[in-house]
Amino acid sequence: MRWLIGGAVVVAGGMVARRLLGGTDQGDGHRQRGQARRRGPRWHVATVNRPAGDVAPGGQLPEPLAGLGDAVEVQLRPAPGDQGTEIAVRLRDGSRLPVAAAARRATGRDPEQAIRAALRESKQLLETSEVLHPDYPPTTEPTPMNKPLRMATQQGRREGRL
Repeated sequence: MRWLIGGAVVVAGGMVARRLLGGTDQGDGHRQRGQARRRGPRWHVATVNRPAGDVAPGGQLPEPLAGLGDAVEVQLRPAPGDQGTEIAVRLRDGSRLPVAAAARRATGRDPEQAIRAALRESKQLLETSEVLHPDYPPTTEPTPMNKPLRMATQQGRREGRL
């Protein structure tokens, strides 16, 4: 049983390392790493089930997005099929070194993570009038066995899909 857990830890560690370093094979033998493969800043988009007038009344963005300040560019457009409003956000200066980006990401200081968190919180505020927290307060006591789940839940605010 221990070798199974050890093997799972090694595989998970390898996946995390590959994700942080961001290496991909282009098929022609050339590898590109992390942010270097992107030409410009990436757009992060969330669809909100509200009309544009409710999303930014009087030009005022929701507080989580407004808190990002002038570091980001925000676009509002109607969602396909008149199903609400799309909020698109990207960094104004997107060029960063891949190693520095990986280090910032591992420490939780990546501006792209802040954008994803602000988009997620804005969507929740606009649709439910509150920011929902996963399993807070926790229903179990912290143990070594549930530490990976606690870490994933903590990181989930900055990573993942919207």
